[in-house]
Amino acid sequence: MTKFRTLCVLGIAVLMAGCVSQQKYDASQQKNAELEAQYQQLNQSMNSEISSRDVSITRMQDAIKVSVNSQLLFPSGGWEMSPEAKTSIAKVAAILAPHQKNKINVNGYTDSTPIGAELMKQGITTNLILSQKRADNVMQFMISQGVKPDLVSAHGFGENDPVASNETEEGRAKNRRVELTVASSGK
Repeated sequence: MTKFRTLCVLGIAVLMAGCVSQQKYDASQQKNAELEAQYQQLNQSMNSEISSRDVSITRMQDAIKVSVNSQLLFPSGGWEMSPEAKTSIAKVAAILAPHQKNKINVNGYTDSTPIGAELMKQGITTNLILSQKRADNVMQFMISQGVKPDLVSAHGFGENDPVASNETEEGRAKNRRVELTVASSGK
C-alpha cells in the first residue's frame, strides 16, 4: 500500500508540475487581449497604407509585426524620414505609446545594392550602417511621439534576412524595409 501511495503522490506531483497557475494563465490572456486590440487598431488606422502596400501588419503568437516599405520612409540612399513617413509612423506611435507595456524593436533592412559614392562621402560605407541609421531615425521619431525610450530599441541588419530576391527591382524594393515588432514581455 505504501508503494501505491508513493506512486500516487509522485503522479500527482508530475501532473501538477505541468499545470500553469490560474494567475499566469490570466496574465497571458490579458497580454494576448492587449496585443489583439493594438493589432486591430493598427489595421484600422493604417488602412490606406496597407491598401497601397506600403505597410503590412502581421499578428504573431506573442507579437505584432509592422513592416514598412522603405520607399515610404526614406528617399533613395537616405535615412532622414520624409513628411509622409512621419505621418505614418506617428499613427503607429499614437496607438502604441499611450499604454505601452511591451518592448518595440525597430529593425532596419536594405537590399544588396552596394553603397554609392554620395553615401560614402557621408560616412555610410556599408548597408549595415545605412540600415542602422534608418532604424535609429525611426526609433528617435517614435520617442518624440511618446513611445517610452526604455521600451524601444533599434537594430540594423543591412542586407541580411531578405524577404525577396535581390535579382529584381521589385525584390530589392521589398528588402528595403523597416520592421517594428511589438513583443509581449512574456512575464
